[in-house]
Amino acid sequence: MKIYVPMDSAAKALGADEVAAKIRAEATRRGLTIELVRNGTRGMIWLEPLVEVDGGSGRQAFGPVTVADVPALLDGTLEGLGRVEDIPFFARQTRLTFARCGVIDPVSLSDYEAHGGLCGLRRALSMSAEEIVSEVTESGLRGRGGAGFPTGIKWNTVLGAKADQKYIVCNADEGDSGTFADRMIMEGDPFTLIEGMLIAGIGVGATKGYVYLRSEYPDAIKVMNTAVDIARAAGVLGQDVLDSGRAFDMEIRVGAGAYVCGEETSLLNSLEGKRGVVRAKPPLPALEGFLGKPTVVNNVISLATVPVIFERGAKHYADFGLGRSRGTMPVQIAGNVKFGGLFETAFGMPLGELVNDVAGGTASGRPVKAVQVGGPLGAYMPQSKFDTPFGYEEFDKRGGLIGHAGIVVFDDSTDMLKMARFAMEFCAVESCGKCTPCRIGAVRGVETIDRIRRGDADAIPILTDLCETMKDGSLCALGGFTPFPVMSALTHFPDDFATQKEAAE
Repeated sequence: MKIYVPMDSAAKALGADEVAAKIRAEATRRGLTIELVRNGTRGMIWLEPLVEVDGGSGRQAFGPVTVADVPALLDGTLEGLGRVEDIPFFARQTRLTFARCGVIDPVSLSDYEAHGGLCGLRRALSMSAEEIVSEVTESGLRGRGGAGFPTGIKWNTVLGAKADQKYIVCNADEGDSGTFADRMIMEGDPFTLIEGMLIAGIGVGATKGYVYLRSEYPDAIKVMNTAVDIARAAGVLGQDVLDSGRAFDMEIRVGAGAYVCGEETSLLNSLEGKRGVVRAKPPLPALEGFLGKPTVVNNVISLATVPVIFERGAKHYADFGLGRSRGTMPVQIAGNVKFGGLFETAFGMPLGELVNDVAGGTASGRPVKAVQVGGPLGAYMPQSKFDTPFGYEEFDKRGGLIGHAGIVVFDDSTDMLKMARFAMEFCAVESCGKCTPCRIGAVRGVETIDRIRRGDADAIPILTDLCETMKDGSLCALGGFTPFPVMSALTHFPDDFATQKEAAE
């Protein structure tokens, strides 16, 4: 009997370690021979710990499983959920990047290969650098970290740059509220990120890579370091990648917790041992990045998707999506929802369908008031915009942004003035201090919203003007995008900004 118990951080927070320990102890007491596999999560957090049992006729799911449920689980009397693939939330997904997540043992290279791993790398090793970059370009892959910049263009710039050393840097500083896709893939399928970085390195002529991982992810740090060591020992990383004569090696570096280091130039400064502050552009990191050398800086999901493209072909990947948003996006559903978790789907699904149908509406049972898409710098989308298709340009046209594709749902009890104030306060706390519009503007923003709360009607146009200044004058997206949540809250929920509100309270 093979039993799968997730070692993902979310599952562990909900008792997965205790359930695994109880399964081992109970099996020993009964004299049962079992194989306990600590896999990644399938992404349905409301069912965690989601335990799967394979007695020889396929994996059957049970969840959420408690310690008290273990005897019944081993007796075969615990009510199950059937196959994970048949659970409605999971069945309607298009799993490409996350196809192996929750299926395999994350630190088993043989398990990874048995499920299609390294196929993309082997194909890439048979191609020229130009062919590799062309394949990525044709796939339509864009940066999954927020900006949506075409990955192929970035790689081509680094490929064409002349230098004695080039680098691949993975931005794993996942700090947006309601986001956990990077963590999930690193904890559940780390070799796909390693493979993606290898293909990137071979494609642009880089021989060294770094994963910049946030300190708040200790489990991901442990799994990634283990996976790198295993890959190096197996000849996947090193001076002779899979006996190809190509060289590429990588390291895991841990950040110190600054949100602004999710911005690529701040990240590079931190990676170099400097203070994490934003650099002016130009020069672009693709020309002068880490240690002044040409550098590809890509998000975890961007790089983890590259092996899929090379395994199945650029056209296969590009066939999913709409407009210029090609492929799939791992939407992370959080906040006040019945079914929170990761939902990988092709671009194009309307926001309302994700919130009301996939996520099941609010957990509180109250009407949905707003959905923030794209982290703490994302706009609040009211129900009137729920017909917006999930796509980069489509969201931009409606005053929003996809960002890292985290969506956080709020019901009608939420005070949107408080949410706008939080956005300004967050920016003030996390600002690197490099530019005045962000450093000073966010502080003035908190003060101005407090004036509105106290009944000062003259403060509303001041807030609007301040947001325009921050948007146009900030050096990076932290100050430049903070106006999105503030102005969307003010525009779509004006009653929450009524100047007589505090007096009425």
